[in-house]
Amino acid sequence: MARYACRVDDVPRGEGRAITLDGRRIAIFRAAGAWYALDAVCPHMGGPLADGIVCDRAVICPLHERRFDLESGAALTTGDGVAAHAVEVHDERVFVTLAVA
Repeated sequence: MARYACRVDDVPRGEGRAITLDGRRIAIFRAAGAWYALDAVCPHMGGPLADGIVCDRAVICPLHERRFDLESGAALTTGDGVAAHAVEVHDERVFVTLAVA
């Protein structure tokens, strides 16, 4: 079920923001022409992915530069990936459907 996450203007283009939905920390990213949502914590050392650098279709963890695919959450370097969540935008509002934990 899609849950309201934020307004479009809450996330600048090329950046991410962390929110909590149903007790889970989620990082929402506004990339060029698309929206993405991943679990907000890097599985390596707990880095805040919402603070990472968004480039192309990836986010780079700010602590140790591990890269994750924004669409799938797959690790693009070493280690485990993170869960990816479906994002919809309606009337300037962003909704996220959480993946099963």
